[in-house]
Amino acid sequence: MTTPTPSADTGDTSTDPRKDSLIEYPSEFPIKVMGLNQDGFVHAVTAIAKEHDPFFDASTVELRPSSGDKYLGVTITVTATSREQLDNLYLALTSNPLVKVVL
Repeated sequence: MTTPTPSADTGDTSTDPRKDSLIEYPSEFPIKVMGLNQDGFVHAVTAIAKEHDPFFDASTVELRPSSGDKYLGVTITVTATSREQLDNLYLALTSNPLVKVVL
């Protein structure tokens, strides 16, 4: 009985989707975060942004309340330096109990 041989590895990573990126680093990268319009929400979002981007400027934050004022959309713009940084930032935002959605 023969064992199937794996295909030859040419070392070409151009077809590996994990290596492809449409983002050029470093770049300004907007992220929209939504949650209940409550005390502490904006501060939590900006604190997380500052943890992951030392250049984060809180004066650039954009706020957009929902029509009923129950929810608040917060747009932060970070200086993206790597895929890993963005992944960690998204993970920190989505794991915060005040955050409902991150886009």
